[in-house]
Amino acid sequence: MKRYPSSSIAFIVLLFSASPAFAGPCKAAIDRLQAQVDAAIDRNAGAGPWKPESVDALRGYQPTPGSIAAAEGPPGRGLERALNRLARARAADRHGDPALCRLELDKARRALASR
Repeated sequence: MKRYPSSSIAFIVLLFSASPAFAGPCKAAIDRLQAQVDAAIDRNAGAGPWKPESVDALRGYQPTPGSIAAAEGPPGRGLERALNRLARARAADRHGDPALCRLELDKARRALASR
């Protein structure tokens, strides 16, 4: 009888016990809209005058799309709303609610268009 090292057996058990990540029906639409929002944030951030660094930036925290949109002030409000709606769409998608996901995506698109 051939003996296998315990590390090989543990690896095989781990490999077969891992469950695949859940990608809901809205994932592709969320990703497309996220790319549009990110591009709009980049355009806004590059178009305006330089602003002083925030306390978070001075502490070395990496910026997020939300923090960049918030730093833009009033012009970034629509982008912040779009990011919030995208987060809600992702949550609905994870919970298997495609109708709510589509509703939140529509609201995110309107927020992006209203900026």
